[in-house]
Amino acid sequence: MTAYCNGQNVLLKIPKVAVERRFWPGIRTSVSACRLLAVSESAGALVAGWLADRALGDPQRWHPVAGFGRLSRAVEERMWRPERRAGALYALALVGAAGLGVSLACRLVGRLVGRHPLGRALVASVVVWTALGGRSLERAAENLAAAVEAGDLTRARALLPALAGRDPASLDAAELCRAGVESVAENTADAVTAPLLWGAVAGPGAVAAYRAANTLDAMVGHRNPRYEQFGWAAARLDDLLTWPAARLAAGLAVLLAPVAGGDRAQAWAVLRRDGAAHPSPNAGRLEATFAGALGLRLGGTNAYGDRVEDRPRLGEGRPPGPDDLRRAVILSRATGWASTAVCAGAALLLGHLFSSRRPLLSECSTTQGGVAARRSVAEPDELLLPPGPPTVPKATA
Repeated sequence: MTAYCNGQNVLLKIPKVAVERRFWPGIRTSVSACRLLAVSESAGALVAGWLADRALGDPQRWHPVAGFGRLSRAVEERMWRPERRAGALYALALVGAAGLGVSLACRLVGRLVGRHPLGRALVASVVVWTALGGRSLERAAENLAAAVEAGDLTRARALLPALAGRDPASLDAAELCRAGVESVAENTADAVTAPLLWGAVAGPGAVAAYRAANTLDAMVGHRNPRYEQFGWAAARLDDLLTWPAARLAAGLAVLLAPVAGGDRAQAWAVLRRDGAAHPSPNAGRLEATFAGALGLRLGGTNAYGDRVEDRPRLGEGRPPGPDDLRRAVILSRATGWASTAVCAGAALLLGHLFSSRRPLLSECSTTQGGVAARRSVAEPDELLLPPGPPTVPKATA
């Protein structure tokens, strides 16, 4: 090893392992702590975002999703053409801008707060919170159930658009409850599991991109003369991004069916038999699972303005009532808790796998008694050390 002296500090070209073993016994502990914080950052953000949604629901003012919706409407007015290419450019531009914008914002905030994982996790948790909609979904369903149970169908019909896009004017109590149960089932994936899953896999930028795609599907992904072609890309993109979350949510709902007084075997049987019959590759899995788990019969004729769709029957049970809508809320909530646990665990696992491939001292600066150790950029297998105590080894040729 060779020593160079410039009068202020000493550059020792010695192996890292020797430094760790001989000079700073605590360095591995410090690096392990930094690594643990970095690995748990994404998982903590998912849990914090979920808990914020449970406690607060959607932001009442300045909701980012509402702002994105207004921006998307303004862009649509300039870009609309009755063709798929224009719709694809519209969807990709807005979804990409949302994901990239949030990623850059998180990076900027990360620079402002330094490399402290708690600061970055706070920013990511806010993104997750604003993307989730589980608590608001439950409130809307519970209000609908209360109105139907009280016999106030006028109020129930006025409440339904907060849950489903179908025309409520001619719906009776059973059809209102069916619409509510189907919406709760479908949105368990859309508004809960999918944002958590994308956050675990790819971080807050992916959460924002998913929520943007899902919002565009709700805005332009309709089968009507205006959006048949223009909204095609937004609808297909949402189907693609929701596909894994729908399967995860359906599987968790099967396992958790007894929480809502349901049967796992029946939920699994109806999922396998009827899940693919639905025109949506994702909604059908959740609706079939909820139908089997709760012992209901879903599907039928749905009116969307001037357009009428005949949906296949899912399940073999009774028509849903207000109590069944509340049971659907219970199952959705339990699925959300399970999704949070699974996705947080996945984030921990992925973070550990990726961080374990990085060099030990490249993850964060480590200190021992106020003395910092950093890697030499030019010579990655060696360390640049400040002057140490008199026990520094003698220079050798």
